[in-house]
Amino acid sequence: MIDFLRGRLAHRETEYIVLDVQGVGYRVFCPNPFVFQPKAEEECTVFIHHSVREDAILLFGFQTREEQTLFRRLLDVSGIGPRVALGILSGGRPEAVVAAIQQENVTFLTKLPGIGKKTAQRMILDLKDKLSALPLAGWEASAGSDAAIADSRLDYAGGHAWYEAKEALMALGYTDAETDRAWSSIRGQVDAETDGVDVLMKKALQALFAG
Repeated sequence: MIDFLRGRLAHRETEYIVLDVQGVGYRVFCPNPFVFQPKAEEECTVFIHHSVREDAILLFGFQTREEQTLFRRLLDVSGIGPRVALGILSGGRPEAVVAAIQQENVTFLTKLPGIGKKTAQRMILDLKDKLSALPLAGWEASAGSDAAIADSRLDYAGGHAWYEAKEALMALGYTDAETDRAWSSIRGQVDAETDGVDVLMKKALQALFAG
């Protein structure tokens, strides 16, 4: 089974990246493909969950070992398959998801893609006592977890749209550093529930023009 891949980012879509490993292109589905930034010939490491089914062989990739570990723990919950687990990690930062499970925060969990109340309750029941023994505990999810959950809604609910807005801004000629500064400037003004790509671009351009 594949545990990780190291190669050059050859292509990127909204759901997956293509990693060129010594001339072989691996399609890897990711929670947030835009965290992997193409930098010429520079290689990146992607931690992999290798899923083998009767009708498909799929690769799911993560930026950190901790995300990979949480993804695999989510698969242990009845009713959660790879696609739903991927959606959970795209909808909330790992430390915020862990904090919500440990705090039995059903309200936050049901805001994640594909998670209803019953599945959220199963996540809490199945994982609450298991996460403390994992490397995830190093995130100190319990400490300041309300802030982590609030930040997660910005970084991944509003922020998921930001990845697309950032790509569009960079296509206009802005650099990675400039767009990151714009995000830092507008982040506190973002409504994670309603602000889409167009709104984020407008706010970012205003911040960029203001210097």
